Amino acid sequence: MNRRKSLEIEGVTHGKTPIPQGAKIGPFVFSSAIAGVDPSTGTIPEDPRQQVQLVFQHVRRFMEGAGGTPEDIGRMTVYLENEELRNLVNEEWVKMFPDPQSRPARHSTVTHLRNGAVVQVEMIAVVPE
Repeated sequence: MNRRKSLEIEGVTHGKTPIPQGAKIGPFVFSSAIAGVDPSTGTIPEDPRQQVQLVFQHVRRFMEGAGGTPEDIGRMTVYLENEELRNLVNEEWVKMFPDPQSRPARHSTVTHLRNGAVVQVEMIAVVPE
């Protein structure tokens, strides 16, 4: 029996690459880069706001698939195509983590992203066993 289990988000893939959306080992959950892919089309929409909203929807679905919730996330890294997107991320961040006393650590960085993505996230979580 494998200790590590690959995790996926239905309708969201890394194309034809052999990379899962994340992995779980015991209570520890690690994501790959999760982009704002529209699961109904398999494409990344042009609208930055829609991409950010989709990313946070995927985070929730990813955590449910891992057996947890966003409350189990301990750290999130946010990759942005440009600094102006930070406000859109903060809007969704506060919706997902409304309690300022219980938010994950977060690091944001500006970098060039591929395939039209303007935002991606990675996270580390610990879920109940």
